Amino acid sequence: MYSKTDGVLTLVGAGPGDPELITLKGINVLKAADVILYDALVNPVLLTHNTKGKHYFVGKRKGVHAFEQQEINRMLVDFVKEGKNVVRLKGGDVSVFARAAEEISYAERHGISATLVPGISSYSGISATHRIPLTKRCVYESIWITTGYTCEGKPSPDIVQAAQSTATVVLLMGMSHLKEIVTIFRQYKAENYPIGIVQNGTLPNEKWVRGTLNNIVSLVEENGISNPATIFIGPAVTDPTVLWNHQNQVQHA
Repeated sequence: MYSKTDGVLTLVGAGPGDPELITLKGINVLKAADVILYDALVNPVLLTHNTKGKHYFVGKRKGVHAFEQQEINRMLVDFVKEGKNVVRLKGGDVSVFARAAEEISYAERHGISATLVPGISSYSGISATHRIPLTKRCVYESIWITTGYTCEGKPSPDIVQAAQSTATVVLLMGMSHLKEIVTIFRQYKAENYPIGIVQNGTLPNEKWVRGTLNNIVSLVEENGISNPATIFIGPAVTDPTVLWNHQNQVQHA
Protein backbone atom coordinates (compact mmCIF):
# COMPACT_ATOMS: atom_id res chain seq x y z
CA MET A 1 0.00 0.00 0.00
CA TYR A 2 1.28 3.43 -0.94
CA SER A 3 1.37 6.09 1.71
CA LYS A 4 -0.37 9.45 1.30
CA THR A 5 1.41 12.04 -0.82
CA ASP A 6 1.12 15.69 -1.69
CA GLY A 7 0.25 14.83 -5.31
CA VAL A 8 -3.32 15.01 -6.60
CA LEU A 9 -5.29 13.16 -9.26
CA THR A 10 -8.13 14.72 -11.25
CA LEU A 11 -10.17 13.08 -13.99
CA VAL A 12 -11.46 15.64 -16.47
CA GLY A 13 -14.07 15.27 -19.21
CA ALA A 14 -12.87 17.01 -22.37
CA GLY A 15 -16.23 17.13 -24.15
CA PRO A 16 -17.27 15.66 -27.52
CA GLY A 17 -14.50 17.13 -29.69
CA ASP A 18 -14.95 20.86 -30.21
CA PRO A 19 -12.25 22.36 -27.94
CA GLU A 20 -14.68 25.06 -26.76
CA LEU A 21 -17.02 22.40 -25.35
CA ILE A 22 -15.00 21.83 -22.20
CA THR A 23 -16.02 23.35 -18.89
CA LEU A 24 -14.30 26.36 -17.39
CA LYS A 25 -13.44 24.21 -14.39
CA GLY A 26 -11.82 21.68 -16.71
CA ILE A 27 -9.67 24.37 -18.29
CA ASN A 28 -8.57 25.68 -14.89
CA VAL A 29 -7.56 22.18 -13.81
CA LEU A 30 -5.60 21.69 -17.04
CA LYS A 31 -3.70 24.94 -16.52
CA ALA A 32 -2.49 23.83 -13.09
CA ALA A 33 -1.42 20.30 -14.09
CA ASP A 34 2.13 18.99 -13.87
CA VAL A 35 1.25 15.90 -15.89
CA ILE A 36 -1.60 15.23 -18.34
CA LEU A 37 -2.46 11.76 -19.61
CA TYR A 38 -4.89 12.17 -22.51
CA ASP A 39 -7.02 9.89 -24.64
CA ALA A 40 -7.40 9.41 -28.39
CA LEU A 41 -10.73 11.27 -28.49
CA VAL A 42 -9.33 14.36 -26.77
CA ASN A 43 -8.82 17.37 -29.05
CA PRO A 44 -5.06 18.17 -28.85
CA VAL A 45 -5.90 21.88 -28.90
CA LEU A 46 -6.91 21.51 -25.25
CA LEU A 47 -3.29 20.78 -24.33
CA THR A 48 -2.38 24.37 -25.24
CA HIS A 49 -4.07 25.43 -22.00
CA ASN A 50 -1.13 23.83 -20.19
CA THR A 51 2.34 25.22 -20.87
CA LYS A 52 4.26 23.97 -17.85
CA GLY A 53 3.46 20.27 -17.66
CA LYS A 54 4.31 17.06 -19.49
CA HIS A 55 1.74 15.49 -21.78
CA TYR A 56 1.44 11.75 -22.40
CA PHE A 57 -0.76 10.22 -25.09
CA VAL A 58 -2.34 7.05 -23.69
CA GLY A 59 -5.15 6.70 -26.21
CA LYS A 60 -6.85 3.51 -27.22
CA ARG A 61 -8.58 2.75 -30.49
CA LYS A 62 -10.15 -0.59 -31.38
CA GLY A 63 -7.24 -3.04 -31.61
CA VAL A 64 -4.58 -0.33 -31.15
CA HIS A 65 -3.54 0.71 -27.64
CA ALA A 66 -0.75 3.17 -26.84
CA PHE A 67 -0.84 1.72 -23.32
CA GLU A 68 -2.86 -1.06 -21.75
CA GLN A 69 -5.28 0.01 -19.03
CA GLN A 70 -3.16 -1.47 -16.23
CA GLU A 71 -0.17 0.54 -17.46
CA ILE A 72 -2.24 3.73 -17.40
CA ASN A 73 -3.41 2.95 -13.88
CA ARG A 74 0.17 2.51 -12.70
CA MET A 75 1.33 5.70 -14.41
CA LEU A 76 -1.35 7.73 -12.66
CA VAL A 77 -0.40 6.37 -9.25
CA ASP A 78 3.34 6.69 -9.85
CA PHE A 79 3.09 10.33 -10.92
CA VAL A 80 0.92 11.21 -7.93
CA LYS A 81 3.41 9.45 -5.64
CA GLU A 82 6.07 11.76 -7.06
CA GLY A 83 4.01 14.67 -5.74
CA LYS A 84 2.68 15.71 -9.14
CA ASN A 85 -0.61 17.40 -9.95
CA VAL A 86 -1.92 14.77 -12.38
CA VAL A 87 -4.81 15.16 -14.82
CA ARG A 88 -6.40 12.24 -16.64
CA LEU A 89 -8.08 13.89 -19.64
CA LYS A 90 -10.86 11.86 -21.26
CA GLY A 91 -13.08 12.46 -24.27
CA GLY A 92 -16.72 13.24 -23.52
CA ASP A 93 -17.75 12.83 -19.90
CA VAL A 94 -15.68 10.91 -17.37
CA SER A 95 -18.68 8.87 -16.20
CA VAL A 96 -19.88 7.59 -19.60
CA PHE A 97 -17.97 4.60 -20.99
CA ALA A 98 -14.66 6.16 -19.98
CA ARG A 99 -13.29 3.44 -17.68
CA ALA A 100 -12.99 6.05 -14.96
CA ALA A 101 -14.24 3.61 -12.32
CA GLU A 102 -11.27 1.33 -12.97
CA GLU A 103 -8.77 4.15 -12.58
CA ILE A 104 -10.45 5.53 -9.47
CA SER A 105 -10.58 2.09 -7.86
CA TYR A 106 -6.91 1.45 -8.60
CA ALA A 107 -5.89 4.84 -7.22
CA GLU A 108 -7.92 4.36 -4.04
CA ARG A 109 -6.32 0.98 -3.43
CA HIS A 110 -3.03 2.89 -3.28
CA GLY A 111 -4.24 5.58 -0.91
CA ILE A 112 -5.07 8.18 -3.56
CA SER A 113 -8.45 9.91 -3.77
CA ALA A 114 -9.44 11.20 -7.22
CA THR A 115 -11.52 14.26 -8.04
CA LEU A 116 -13.82 14.18 -11.07
CA VAL A 117 -14.64 17.12 -13.33
CA PRO A 118 -17.62 16.28 -15.57
CA GLY A 119 -17.69 16.96 -19.29
CA ILE A 120 -20.24 17.09 -22.09
CA SER A 121 -20.76 13.54 -23.34
CA SER A 122 -20.68 12.84 -27.06
CA TYR A 123 -24.31 11.71 -27.04
CA SER A 124 -25.60 15.00 -25.62
CA GLY A 125 -23.08 17.31 -27.27
CA ILE A 126 -23.58 15.93 -30.76
CA SER A 127 -27.35 15.70 -30.45
CA ALA A 128 -27.55 19.31 -29.23
CA THR A 129 -25.31 20.50 -32.06
CA HIS A 130 -27.68 18.89 -34.57
CA ARG A 131 -30.79 19.95 -32.62
CA ILE A 132 -31.82 16.32 -32.24
CA PRO A 133 -34.44 16.33 -29.47
CA LEU A 134 -33.44 13.22 -27.52
CA THR A 135 -36.49 13.94 -25.39
CA LYS A 136 -39.60 15.87 -26.33
CA ARG A 137 -42.54 16.33 -24.00
CA CYS A 138 -45.38 13.92 -24.74
CA VAL A 139 -43.48 12.47 -27.73
CA TYR A 140 -40.02 11.09 -26.90
CA GLU A 141 -40.04 10.65 -23.15
CA SER A 142 -36.92 8.61 -22.48
CA ILE A 143 -33.37 8.01 -23.71
CA TRP A 144 -31.55 4.70 -23.85
CA ILE A 145 -27.76 5.02 -24.02
CA THR A 146 -25.72 1.89 -24.46
CA THR A 147 -22.39 0.65 -25.70
CA GLY A 148 -22.27 -1.18 -29.00
CA TYR A 149 -20.37 -4.14 -27.60
CA THR A 150 -19.54 -5.82 -24.32
CA CYS A 151 -16.15 -6.60 -22.76
CA GLU A 152 -16.31 -9.90 -24.69
CA GLY A 153 -16.51 -7.99 -27.97
CA LYS A 154 -20.12 -8.98 -28.67
CA PRO A 155 -23.16 -6.75 -29.18
CA SER A 156 -24.60 -5.73 -25.82
CA PRO A 157 -27.72 -7.68 -24.77
CA ASP A 158 -29.16 -4.35 -23.69
CA ILE A 159 -29.57 -3.52 -27.38
CA VAL A 160 -32.33 -6.14 -27.61
CA GLN A 161 -34.21 -4.43 -24.79
CA ALA A 162 -33.58 -0.98 -26.26
CA ALA A 163 -34.94 -2.07 -29.63
CA GLN A 164 -38.25 -3.00 -28.01
CA SER A 165 -38.64 0.34 -26.26
CA THR A 166 -40.08 3.64 -27.48
CA ALA A 167 -37.00 5.50 -26.28
CA THR A 168 -34.56 7.43 -28.40
CA VAL A 169 -31.61 5.03 -28.52
CA VAL A 170 -28.01 6.24 -28.63
CA LEU A 171 -25.18 3.78 -29.21
CA LEU A 172 -21.54 4.58 -28.58
CA MET A 173 -18.73 2.45 -30.00
CA GLY A 174 -21.19 0.54 -32.15
CA MET A 175 -19.88 0.88 -35.71
CA SER A 176 -18.03 -2.45 -35.72
CA HIS A 177 -21.32 -4.20 -35.01
CA LEU A 178 -23.63 -1.98 -37.05
CA LYS A 179 -25.01 -4.83 -39.17
CA GLU A 180 -25.82 -6.89 -36.09
CA ILE A 181 -27.38 -3.88 -34.35
CA VAL A 182 -29.58 -3.14 -37.35
CA THR A 183 -30.62 -6.81 -37.56
CA ILE A 184 -31.72 -6.69 -33.91
CA PHE A 185 -33.74 -3.50 -34.40
CA ARG A 186 -35.41 -4.85 -37.53
CA GLN A 187 -36.92 -7.64 -35.43
CA TYR A 188 -38.94 -5.03 -33.51
CA LYS A 189 -39.15 -1.93 -35.71
CA ALA A 190 -40.30 -1.17 -39.25
CA GLU A 191 -37.75 -1.04 -42.04
CA ASN A 192 -38.31 2.71 -42.41
CA TYR A 193 -37.49 3.36 -38.73
CA PRO A 194 -35.08 6.36 -38.65
CA ILE A 195 -31.39 6.10 -37.83
CA GLY A 196 -28.62 8.69 -38.05
CA ILE A 197 -24.87 8.31 -37.58
CA VAL A 198 -22.43 11.15 -36.89
CA GLN A 199 -18.67 10.68 -37.28
CA ASN A 200 -16.24 13.12 -35.61
CA GLY A 201 -19.14 14.97 -34.07
CA THR A 202 -18.73 18.73 -33.37
CA LEU A 203 -15.42 18.83 -35.29
CA PRO A 204 -14.69 20.55 -38.64
CA ASN A 205 -14.23 17.14 -40.34
CA GLU A 206 -17.59 15.88 -39.12
CA LYS A 207 -19.54 13.62 -41.48
CA TRP A 208 -22.98 12.11 -41.09
CA VAL A 209 -25.57 9.95 -42.76
CA ARG A 210 -29.27 9.76 -42.06
CA GLY A 211 -31.42 6.92 -43.31
CA THR A 212 -33.52 3.99 -42.16
CA LEU A 213 -32.93 0.52 -40.81
CA ASN A 214 -33.41 -0.68 -44.37
CA ASN A 215 -30.61 1.34 -45.98
CA ILE A 216 -28.24 2.62 -43.29
CA VAL A 217 -25.62 -0.12 -43.69
CA SER A 218 -25.24 0.56 -47.41
CA LEU A 219 -25.18 4.33 -46.81
CA VAL A 220 -22.37 3.94 -44.29
CA GLU A 221 -20.35 1.86 -46.75
CA GLU A 222 -21.02 4.21 -49.68
CA ASN A 223 -20.01 7.32 -47.73
CA GLY A 224 -17.09 5.95 -45.75
CA ILE A 225 -18.54 6.57 -42.30
CA SER A 226 -16.43 4.97 -39.59
CA ASN A 227 -15.30 5.37 -35.99
CA PRO A 228 -15.37 7.47 -33.94
CA ALA A 229 -19.09 7.75 -34.51
CA THR A 230 -22.31 8.04 -32.52
CA ILE A 231 -25.48 6.22 -33.61
CA PHE A 232 -28.93 7.72 -33.02
CA ILE A 233 -32.04 5.57 -33.55
CA GLY A 234 -35.66 6.66 -33.34
CA PRO A 235 -38.15 9.27 -34.59
CA ALA A 236 -36.11 12.05 -32.95
CA VAL A 237 -33.63 11.66 -35.83
CA THR A 238 -36.20 13.01 -38.30
CA ASP A 239 -37.94 15.47 -35.98
CA PRO A 240 -38.70 18.82 -37.70
CA THR A 241 -36.36 20.61 -35.30
CA VAL A 242 -33.31 18.63 -36.40
CA LEU A 243 -30.62 20.72 -38.06
CA TRP A 244 -28.44 18.61 -40.35
CA ASN A 245 -26.50 21.49 -41.85
CA HIS A 246 -22.81 20.75 -41.36
CA GLN A 247 -20.09 20.26 -43.93
CA ASN A 248 -19.71 16.77 -45.42
CA GLN A 249 -23.37 16.07 -44.86
CA VAL A 250 -25.15 13.19 -46.58
CA GLN A 251 -28.90 12.68 -46.33
CA HIS A 252 -31.05 9.89 -47.71
CA ALA A 253 -34.72 9.19 -47.19
